[in-house]
Amino acid sequence: MKDRKFTKYIIFAFAIAWALQIVASIYSNKGNRMAFQLITMVSMYAPFAAVLLSGISIKDMGWRPKLLKGKGRYVAAAWFMPAVLSVLGAAIYFICFPHAFDLSGSYLASQLGEEGVKQLAEQGMSLKQYTLLTVLTGITYGPFINTFAAIGEEVGWRGYMYPKLKEKFGVLKGRLIGGTIWGIWHWPLMIFAGYEYGKHYFGAPILGLIVFCVFTIAVGILLDELYDKTKCIWIPALGHGAINASNFVIAFMNAVYADKMIFGPFQNGILAVIPLVVTAIIICRRRRDEPMT
Repeated sequence: MKDRKFTKYIIFAFAIAWALQIVASIYSNKGNRMAFQLITMVSMYAPFAAVLLSGISIKDMGWRPKLLKGKGRYVAAAWFMPAVLSVLGAAIYFICFPHAFDLSGSYLASQLGEEGVKQLAEQGMSLKQYTLLTVLTGITYGPFINTFAAIGEEVGWRGYMYPKLKEKFGVLKGRLIGGTIWGIWHWPLMIFAGYEYGKHYFGAPILGLIVFCVFTIAVGILLDELYDKTKCIWIPALGHGAINASNFVIAFMNAVYADKMIFGPFQNGILAVIPLVVTAIIICRRRRDEPMT
């Protein structure tokens, strides 16, 4: 693709994000979880920064929400569909690994640590109550909070990169290439910090890098379809935020299965991604069957 702005965009998006991800990984390996999360969140704005640094206009990306113009169903889809697909994917995972299902909150306890669990108790909250709160947050207002971080990526990916790739390669190939690029963009965190799957899972690290790209391709198709239908950048950002919030299903995993997250229960696992992939295929088939205009 002979487009100097596009080339500059890709270079900036990766250079900024990968530098931040490497720094975040260093903090993660030192056990500084707060610094890791903060730097990782900042890195989500690398695509937005890349757009601006490349001299690309953002004014026509649809900044004014069109919630009252027949787009309500797409808002609902962005808000709730990720949670539905996540629960379905988790169900597949737990059917295949029934002993991984755990209502005691052991995985959350492992993430909070002894001090975190103690602080919960001091606040009068049990692990089961904390699990319930995590689920309710992921379904209700969590997606909207996450939207303000996700917009940093959506401006770059769905707002600029996907339209350019679709213009050059067609809708399907453009989305496949875009999703692959988006997945690779996460690789430093996965390689150096064990982001998403840990470091000691089956097939590490190569299998995780491939599976995550399958996940980002499928998610990218869903989010790009939402953007195509609404022409409002906030809608895929909401969907992206909802996807990140839908990781509440991990709260029901037994902590001893943490090294098997390559399979699930979150929808970037081999088994749990199935409903998302099926949804992406349906979207692609419907797009193919749409009459030419």
